[in-house]
Amino acid sequence: MSKIIVQGIAYDAKSSFLKGPAKGPAGIRQALGSGSMNLCAEDGTNLESLDITDLGDFHLSDYHQILETSRENLAKGEKLFSLGGDHSVTYPIVKAHFEAGLKFDLLHIDAHTDLYEDYEGDRFSHACPMARIMEEGLVGRMVQVGIRTLSPHQQKQAARFGVEIHEMRHKYDWPELKFDRPIYITLDMDALDPAFAPGVSHHEPGGFSTRELIRLIQNLDVELVGCDLVEYNPERDIDQRTAYLGAKLFKELMAKLVK
Repeated sequence: MSKIIVQGIAYDAKSSFLKGPAKGPAGIRQALGSGSMNLCAEDGTNLESLDITDLGDFHLSDYHQILETSRENLAKGEKLFSLGGDHSVTYPIVKAHFEAGLKFDLLHIDAHTDLYEDYEGDRFSHACPMARIMEEGLVGRMVQVGIRTLSPHQQKQAARFGVEIHEMRHKYDWPELKFDRPIYITLDMDALDPAFAPGVSHHEPGGFSTRELIRLIQNLDVELVGCDLVEYNPERDIDQRTAYLGAKLFKELMAKLVK
């Protein structure tokens, strides 16, 4: 068994506004392997020295295939790092971790809460994965950071499920993020301000700077059971700047995952 398995989920069938995130895993891989950056995180963790098996990108057609593929790939290693894809992939991936017997909380980094009961009649839209996760009790606690567009319906959903939301408008009053259990991290690239990450489908100004987000990841003092990095859309990128940012975040998350 490898210590860490990397899987790409090339899927954007549940994107509600623009297609393109299915090409996201390949775009981030291209940046990682371009030769213009080394494979070291800022703390010195060298990805080339880690026990990592990259299984490549999986072109899947529905939720059931994503769940089964994640189950199989998680069984091949101790931890799973997933590159998406639209954010709908997080629900089956988290479910695979739950079915493996892991007990964990979830840190959701995003501009949106993704708590809709359904979106445009679809309960499996990329606007709904956190509602599915909570209603099935797949995680003990859900903490969301970076939120800056919260509809009345999603406010009700957050109250219903007991989701802890830290909105960007209150960023300088946030408490320190602390967890009593290991966590799973799901990171939507639109958590970043579009000035830093234009390559996303939904531009929502007022988000994290690159340094703010990296610092948040680096300051986490908790074990990671797994993580995903989703919603990179190469169709909207400029000079591959979001691809290289995704590669940077991949390295920083990987450094946390191995510790």
